[in-house]
Amino acid sequence: MKTLMLRAGAFIVLTTVSLASPALDLVSSYRKALDADPTIRAADHAVLAGREKAVQGSALLQPQVSLSASYTHVSDESSTSLSPQFSELIKSDSSGNVYQLSVHVAQPLYNAKLVAERKQLGEQTELSEVSHRHAHQDLIERVGEAYFGVLLAQESLRVVRAEKAAVGMQRDRSQARFDVGRGKVTDLQEAQARYDGVLAKELSAQSSLEVRQAQYVELTGVPADGLAELRADFSPAPPQPADLRAWQAKARERNVRVQAKRHELVIATAEVDKYKLASRPSIELVGSYGIRGQNGGLSATISPDTNRTLIVGAQLKVPLYTGGGIDSRERESIEKKYQAKDELGAAERDARLQVQDRYLAVNTGVARIAALEQSVRSGETALDATTLARDVGTRTELDVLDAQQRLFSLQLELAQARNDYLLGRIGLASAAGELTADVLRELNAYLVR
Repeated sequence: MKTLMLRAGAFIVLTTVSLASPALDLVSSYRKALDADPTIRAADHAVLAGREKAVQGSALLQPQVSLSASYTHVSDESSTSLSPQFSELIKSDSSGNVYQLSVHVAQPLYNAKLVAERKQLGEQTELSEVSHRHAHQDLIERVGEAYFGVLLAQESLRVVRAEKAAVGMQRDRSQARFDVGRGKVTDLQEAQARYDGVLAKELSAQSSLEVRQAQYVELTGVPADGLAELRADFSPAPPQPADLRAWQAKARERNVRVQAKRHELVIATAEVDKYKLASRPSIELVGSYGIRGQNGGLSATISPDTNRTLIVGAQLKVPLYTGGGIDSRERESIEKKYQAKDELGAAERDARLQVQDRYLAVNTGVARIAALEQSVRSGETALDATTLARDVGTRTELDVLDAQQRLFSLQLELAQARNDYLLGRIGLASAAGELTADVLRELNAYLVR
């Protein structure tokens, strides 16, 4: 009875742990990374700061209101002689407090430079939004690389350990045959050498897995245990649409680097306009309302008891000479505009080439995976045939070892091809500016919990 209770308790604990810690897939890993990665949190703060640029630009053409106030204590002592013939002086002594309050309002009516600055600040906000999208795409790429890196390292270690077991079995068989006088010492030494080589490969594969797991933990903040693995019936699909030019057209419009350079060109153009228009006159509507008064016995010549002033008018400003500074900055901004234009052209070229490279990689990846899957099946058949031939005496142990290692090498190559295909899908979507969490949801179809 006690044993049954212990088993029931263990089942409840395991069930609770399983429910509390479901296997992580790509989407859940991305969500974990959104909370754990400091780079994306910094990008979130950066876009919030960048959105304020548009607000600042709108404020340039809004009324500017200021308030000034003062409160001063005045002590006045004066003496006056009636005339040169009289030595008697008339003295006065007064003190009191003088207060002053005024409100100033200025509303730009025409200021071409401020208009250019407003456009520039608005584009800076748009640039921050593009940078934010780029940060999210970069995070998705890093999550994909970390996630599939762990799966590849796990599969590599599994294959190496299977190879270790197979080679170890062949070594033991060679040892047994040698012990009864039916085997060659060279076969035994060859089997031992290959076994030692597999041990070194196992250590390397184990180290690689630990590194990949550490990278995943650093990115997501959770252990890389129990990740959803690739389905046994993994069937890659070619890019849709199956048209390279369509993907390149997407990249020309949506690639985040191209979009960023496009906004930078608009900002540089606005910078040219800002200095080109700086020499134009500006007109603004100005107004002020002020109150000045005193309390105490101060003379009216120092401050009236109460004085109210209202001023409304228009103000014209015409820059005449600035020492050549504005002209120099205009020439500088023109060169930077040309620089931004050329950088945009380079970004568009790089996007086209990047899309072409990744599109072809995904396309060829589909064919490569199919070919390697067939090669693995052929390798398994060849191993079975070689093993049978060895048993009847027409093949040697070394022939079996060669067939085994060819099969394991093909299995590793197949795992790498699948990894390259999945990362290629992410890279193609990134180059085309379409990399979102939806792409991860699509790739989740290749995983099984």
